[in-house]
Amino acid sequence: MATGSVNPFNLSDSEEEAERRPDEVAGTEPSPSDGAPGPPSTNPFSPQADAEPPVLLLSSNRTSPSVEGVSVTAAAAAMAGSTETRVSVEVIAAQLLRDQYILTALEFHTELLEAGRELPRLRDYFSNPGNFERQSGTPPACKDQVLGPGGPLNRAGSISTLDSLDFARYSDDGNRESDERVAVLEFELRKAKETIQALRANLTQAAESEVPSQERKNFKSSPEIQEPIRPLEKRALNFLVNEYLLKNEYKLSAITFSDENDDQDFELWDDVGLNTPKPPDLLQLYRSCGSALPSSRDTKDVAVGDEADGNLFTQESQRQLHLSQQQQAEVVQELEYQISLLNSDKLTLTQHINKLQSEIQSLKRTITSPPPTTLDLGSNPKPFPLSSTPPPPSLDNGQYLDIRGVSEPDNAPVAAATLPDPSPGPAPIQSHPHPKLKSKVPVQFDRPNRKLSPAFQQALLSFCRMSSDSRLGAEVSRIADKEESVVLMLGRCLPHIVPNVLLAKREELIPLILCTACLHPESKERDQLLHILFNLIKRPDDEQRQMILTGCVAFARHVGPTRVEVELLPQCWEQINHKYPERRLLVAESCGALAPYLPKEIRSSLVLSMLQQMLAEDKADMVREAVVKSLGIIMGYIDDPDKYSQGFELMLLSLGDPSERVVSSIHQVFIPAFAAWSSELGCLQTSLIPSLLTRIERLLQQGEHGLDEHKLHMLLSALQSLIPPLFAVVIQNAPFSSRVRLQGDLPHIEVTRFPRPASPLQDVATIVGSRETLAALLLLYDHQLEHEGTTGWDSLLWVVNQLLPQLIEIVGGINVSSSTCVHEFSRFFWRLCRTFGKIFTNTKVKPQFQEILRLSEENVDASAGNGILTKATVPIYATGVLTCYNQDEDRKLLVGFLEDVMTTLSLSHAPLDSLKASFVELGANPVYHELLLTVLWYGVVHTSALVRCTAARMFELLVKGVNETLVAQRVVPALITLSSDPEISVRISTIPAFGTIMETVTQKELLERVKMQLASFLEDPQYQDQHSLHMEIIRTFRRVGPNTEPRFRDEFVLPHLHKLALGNNSQANENKRMDISMQLFEAYSALSCCFISEELMLSHFLPGLRCLRVDMEQLSPEHEVILSSMIKEGEIKVESRAIGEAQGGVSIAASIVGEDAKTKFLSKMGQLTTSSAMLANVFQRKK
Repeated sequence: MATGSVNPFNLSDSEEEAERRPDEVAGTEPSPSDGAPGPPSTNPFSPQADAEPPVLLLSSNRTSPSVEGVSVTAAAAAMAGSTETRVSVEVIAAQLLRDQYILTALEFHTELLEAGRELPRLRDYFSNPGNFERQSGTPPACKDQVLGPGGPLNRAGSISTLDSLDFARYSDDGNRESDERVAVLEFELRKAKETIQALRANLTQAAESEVPSQERKNFKSSPEIQEPIRPLEKRALNFLVNEYLLKNEYKLSAITFSDENDDQDFELWDDVGLNTPKPPDLLQLYRSCGSALPSSRDTKDVAVGDEADGNLFTQESQRQLHLSQQQQAEVVQELEYQISLLNSDKLTLTQHINKLQSEIQSLKRTITSPPPTTLDLGSNPKPFPLSSTPPPPSLDNGQYLDIRGVSEPDNAPVAAATLPDPSPGPAPIQSHPHPKLKSKVPVQFDRPNRKLSPAFQQALLSFCRMSSDSRLGAEVSRIADKEESVVLMLGRCLPHIVPNVLLAKREELIPLILCTACLHPESKERDQLLHILFNLIKRPDDEQRQMILTGCVAFARHVGPTRVEVELLPQCWEQINHKYPERRLLVAESCGALAPYLPKEIRSSLVLSMLQQMLAEDKADMVREAVVKSLGIIMGYIDDPDKYSQGFELMLLSLGDPSERVVSSIHQVFIPAFAAWSSELGCLQTSLIPSLLTRIERLLQQGEHGLDEHKLHMLLSALQSLIPPLFAVVIQNAPFSSRVRLQGDLPHIEVTRFPRPASPLQDVATIVGSRETLAALLLLYDHQLEHEGTTGWDSLLWVVNQLLPQLIEIVGGINVSSSTCVHEFSRFFWRLCRTFGKIFTNTKVKPQFQEILRLSEENVDASAGNGILTKATVPIYATGVLTCYNQDEDRKLLVGFLEDVMTTLSLSHAPLDSLKASFVELGANPVYHELLLTVLWYGVVHTSALVRCTAARMFELLVKGVNETLVAQRVVPALITLSSDPEISVRISTIPAFGTIMETVTQKELLERVKMQLASFLEDPQYQDQHSLHMEIIRTFRRVGPNTEPRFRDEFVLPHLHKLALGNNSQANENKRMDISMQLFEAYSALSCCFISEELMLSHFLPGLRCLRVDMEQLSPEHEVILSSMIKEGEIKVESRAIGEAQGGVSIAASIVGEDAKTKFLSKMGQLTTSSAMLANVFQRKK
């Protein structure tokens, strides 16, 4: 038995039989065909070379089971040998499948089925389509030849599989209808021929398009000659392109592409070619295109014949063998080429390793030299104030200075923003050949006498937009230290310069310019090179500016502060008034990026003056934005206290900038940096914040007749940006600050503990140093407030005893009707309370407000109008303090406060402006809608009619922001309850809220309910003499009429206004008649801008105006003139519509409304001096 077969049943069957029947296997005499397997056949498409019986069996006719039956008997006898033991059908089936007697096994399976003895092994084998669809060999000589897994098994191209066929129809049983069998066989034969013809066409086309190997060698030797695409490659690429289009939502393109390739099925990869493995998608191919992928050829050409033809078999086999040899020769040639490339790479890497080893030795020799001396600052004895350990020397291979430095992974948000340590210089430099470069002293920088945390400094420097993450950025950030290093730099940069300079990639020249400018001995040449650097690109874009800035910082770190002042700053000064804003932007960004490397005198004088000039004079928003950021960086390094007042003026000047980008930069960079400096100087609580408060008070005093809301917003936003540094000062100067321990398990800071900062510089964790430090300080802060008090805590006592009382006093003087002021101060108090924490809010802030807001009737002086409950203190306390935290007790406190305010104001007959402002501010947030409805329901069921009237009027403010579900479930039922109140004043108070519902709600059921309620007010006899009710209804119609639903306006508002105007003619009381007339005049004026149909114009609008004119003739003649004009306009409008309907085509006349529009139109027409015929042509459509 052949053990070298590729049949997957071999190993398992032989192992099972060895375990189950060792005696049978031992006693079986092997047949000559079952000897040891010989070498595999050289033809991959032929069956086993040692299987002559299978050839005889496979050539047997399928319709002659008797011959195969003999074969089965013979096989059984041969397998049994001389033993008398009966062989089981399982062994016979395994032997037939193992030796690939497929047709014999099929007949054996059919006979077992007819006998009712189905064998699982045969059933599983013939029900698996994968055993019959392998088509990797040449076609057999007979159309009915069937092979197993080792060779091709062609079967009919019908949709039936072997397990779905009725095998009984192929047996000798004559009960089946012959017609049915013939029809099925003819159908299968036709499908098989179609499939074979299609495969032969594909293979013929592929063979004709095969490029000779010699031509392919020419393509490889000459890369510029493009090898023509093969049909298989084209179909594969088409499939991948269509797949890419569909994945990326280019559906229309995919449809068009599929229509243009209608000969290909894009739903099935097998349509591309036979046995062609599917490659990765286009994205994966693109990502891996840089790596050298071996060109594997996984496809094989297949020829299929539909008739038994031995010559065809031989010719196809020879041709396939010839093509296979050609392919193998090409693969060998490609592998040899890759080997040569790898050898060259190996040689290059070996040379590079040797060079690095020599550099390492040179570095070791340099390290043994004496270290350079550091700068002695006297006042600051610590040599490395920014970290606990000295920073490592910024050396790269012993020959380069890298501005990126070496930092901890979590230190800086931007790699290039690492704070430079000016004190240590680079390693001593070896002597240079040029005499002027022989003695080079270590570079030293002026360190500012500041105490900023490293995190804050790194966050501050992150606004210097430099780039050293890319390959080019790495080159720019490294400066060669010796002449021979310049050669290495040129070797790295020139390959990138040559192909890119002509394509405006001039930033590739920056490393060369900087290296030469650093090492050139002549100052004149250095100036010229730096001039070239700043003028390298006419209008540098964002990325190019970042690259130039990175180079400038690298130059500054290498040459020291003196040369930066002498050589770099003049280049910036020359371009401060350049005509291109991109160049001025480069200057503004350079001032901030170079700030750490300049002498401290230059930082606080020349650079500050340059930036101040640009801030005041430059017209480009982006330049002023960069100026503000650079000023913020300067404020982080300046240490001259005399410049504090100049910094304050710059802050005010920037806050008044008209550009939002500039103002945003002020809050993100400048104010946090300036606040940090003020904190170090001790001016934050003594000067900066009080100065802003004084300006706010002065602004409010000047704004009694007209407040400058923009300026108020500017000052309050600046004050709001100072809250984080103020809190940092409080906790860093607390009695517990010396007890901070970072060891142990620190509590996690909740995400909502602090308001979201506008920038990292406003993050309290950044200001104090780290989140761990902040967590430890917060733990001690809460404990101190809750248990130990504020004794000796001067910074917090200033906030409690000076800041809060002054703020509350300012709030008390605000005009409550100014919604902008209320909103700005509410935001300020909310951020203040959230930053200082819940304990501080409950114990320090709320008691001060509650002391002032004593809720009692005696505390409201309605006659003088100075009651504290009528001031802006109420809405700011409610919306800025009581809403800071949203726990149940906080919400209950807010509800109780609003209920008390509503009750007190109502019973005191005081103005409701403060309560309205509270409802407007809280109603803007849907979170508080339920809470406000709870407060109003308290007023609805209150025993006092005054409180119920107030609740009814508050509904008008709340309806506009509440969703319709709440309106239907909570608002309308409450208003219906109030509309049936015993007090007529309560019922009248509901009318504005009903009108607002008609204006905003779209649900028809709600509108009908409100319409019925309003109709009852107008038509119920008990309200006929209610002058105040009629006044409120007319006032409501005037407000909601232009915005309400047209049907409601046409069917309800206009008819009732007509009735009210008509009834007012007979009013005996002249004062009431005048009041109603004035309200009607305002209502008709508002409704005159709406579209009113001709029918309503004639039936209600014009008659109502005429009734109103009768009253105005007696009461107000000046209004009578206006009414006459309105009546005339209405009549012209009706006449114009009638003329338009009569003439049809002349539609322009229908749009002439009012005397003014008519006069303008006629004046334009009068300018035409043409004849009437030409005038008529004006209105004709151009052809």
